[in-house]
Amino acid sequence: MPGVDILEKKHATLVAEFDRYVVEHPEFAKKIPKNAQIILQVYGDDEYNNWSIQLSKKQREPGQTVVYVKVKGLKPLKSRLIKPEVALS
Repeated sequence: MPGVDILEKKHATLVAEFDRYVVEHPEFAKKIPKNAQIILQVYGDDEYNNWSIQLSKKQREPGQTVVYVKVKGLKPLKSRLIKPEVALS
């Protein structure tokens, strides 16, 4: 059972990736009402999902629209370097 620290790190990663996704896919972002609270959920990760919901309840503003964004997971990290070269001295 992961600790809160692990869940917080996972959440930070998911939030960063979500932010990147909406910038790259503005048509997706248009589906989300302005000022909505977004609750990230990961298929098959009940512990994270429950933690995320509890966190959202603490942060929600009165009357705020809630939007659940469900993802299947994250792709493995890849290097974004373009044609690196090694130069020996």
